[in-house]
Amino acid sequence: MLIKERYRLLKEIGQGGLSKTFLATDEGKSPAATCVVQQFWLKNQTPEAFVQKAQILEELGKHPQIPALLTHFDEHHHYYFVQEFIEGTNLATSVEKQGALCETQILQLLENLLPVLKFIHAHNLIHCDIKPENIILRFPSNSVGKENLVLVDFGAAKTVTSIDQLTGESLIGSPEYAAPEQAKGKPVFTSDLYSLGVTCIFLLTQISPFDLFDVVNNCWVWREYLTQEVSERLGKTLDKLVQKNSTQRLQSADEVMQALNIHSSSPYPITRHLPWRCSYTLTAHPSMLSSVNSIAISPDGNTLASGHDDKTIKLWDLNTKQQLHIFVGHCKAVKSVAFSPDGKILATASDDKTIKLWDVNTGEEICTLSGHTHAVKSIAFTPDGELLASGSWDKTVKLWDVRTEQEICTLRGHQLQVSAVAFSPDGQFLASASFDRTIRLWSRGVFKNRPHYTFLSILSGHAWAVLTVAFSPNGDILATGSDDNTIKLWDIKTGQVIRTLSSHSWSVVAIAFSADGKTLISGSTDKTVKLTTLSTQEEVITLCSHEDSVSTIAVSPVAQLIASASKDKTIKLWELVQ
Repeated sequence: MLIKERYRLLKEIGQGGLSKTFLATDEGKSPAATCVVQQFWLKNQTPEAFVQKAQILEELGKHPQIPALLTHFDEHHHYYFVQEFIEGTNLATSVEKQGALCETQILQLLENLLPVLKFIHAHNLIHCDIKPENIILRFPSNSVGKENLVLVDFGAAKTVTSIDQLTGESLIGSPEYAAPEQAKGKPVFTSDLYSLGVTCIFLLTQISPFDLFDVVNNCWVWREYLTQEVSERLGKTLDKLVQKNSTQRLQSADEVMQALNIHSSSPYPITRHLPWRCSYTLTAHPSMLSSVNSIAISPDGNTLASGHDDKTIKLWDLNTKQQLHIFVGHCKAVKSVAFSPDGKILATASDDKTIKLWDVNTGEEICTLSGHTHAVKSIAFTPDGELLASGSWDKTVKLWDVRTEQEICTLRGHQLQVSAVAFSPDGQFLASASFDRTIRLWSRGVFKNRPHYTFLSILSGHAWAVLTVAFSPNGDILATGSDDNTIKLWDIKTGQVIRTLSSHSWSVVAIAFSADGKTLISGSTDKTVKLTTLSTQEEVITLCSHEDSVSTIAVSPVAQLIASASKDKTIKLWELVQ
């Protein structure tokens, strides 16, 4: 069978509940090269989960004890991973030929593989199928010593962000080696440690793990089948690894190495990627479902506001996850919402060309600001709450006095629609983004005893429309997202691009900074939200749960909480797993 007009499947070498694995040749190379192809069924993988796993495996493949991911694609209702072929024999075959391993060999194996597991878990991936068949002893070596073992077959692997979606799923991995929680479709990091422990007791005994567990007495009896005694230290460590209750196990590869006095000197840098999970999904009443265009979190972190295509604005209690109020008054879709710095006023902008100010406590409309000649797409309060800026498809930015409810001035200069506006934390700068591919910076001043903003400079560099802007908390950096699928970080003082980030596969429509300014959060029409560490420009994690384009994001100023909204008519709340 030839797929992608290039990869010829020669024979099936493995099968699980989620995939089949084939030995194959890459006929696109001369001479043809041997490779491994994993085939996944569409029903078992969402496009987002597949792409996310591929991105992680590309990074993991840089480690010499993990096969390199050569490419990935979908074809004929299947997804495919094409991976490096590791020439060698797996440990199941090895012990069948040479007999059970001794304690020294088991310690060598653990010293060899525990740093690899640490590396995998640091990238928020759970292997979910560790067993002797998936540990390859690389040719021409015949020793389990340093870096001679390769961990293969990531077909069942699960990312931390996808774990919440596994409830009710059938067994993941191989029954003999799977941890109890993994068998229920709920793997955790220690599930891999459990499987590694079971692998070790099989390699010591050559007895099926099913026969090493006494079901009647609910305990492991593997010591009864040993042909060679093991030390108390190794025995106790293995017992801790194979505990049924995940909380009673050793909790990390580091803890196992410490228990066995193994010192890792791996040259491969490991950065703990903070795991985020979708803790709740906010959904309106079925009769009121509509795409969510904009969200904002109140300064105290207790309330979330959302603007919808059905012309309504909804207030949500973030503590109870219940809907508090529905504001009705706009006659077209609501495209932007923003809380005043004191949290007392909610501003909303609409395709009906108006901005409305609402009393958050009473839900009553305070006033309607009219003056734009086209849809208003973005609004922002100054940090002192005295002014409101609005960006419109009439190519202008207007400034409004919140107290007097009057227009102060109109800022002109953009050649096409204005898509987004944002103030710097000190209020000295206003940034406006446009379909004309530029960002304009405006500087605060005073005109006729009234606050005013005047043109300062143009930032150019995006290849397509600029859709979103955000200042870092210290005001030194401006982040911009574009239809060209990139994010640019600009130095406010010099106006120069610091870095261009290209991790999204589609338009970047939303940008925000974490409260401490260390992380950039971005939302895209590729249905994902990504977190990037600013100091290293390293992508921390991709949040995949929305079924349609992400339209907007918001970050809590007081908690480790990110909200994202989508055309799938939902709002997802993401929390950091401590």
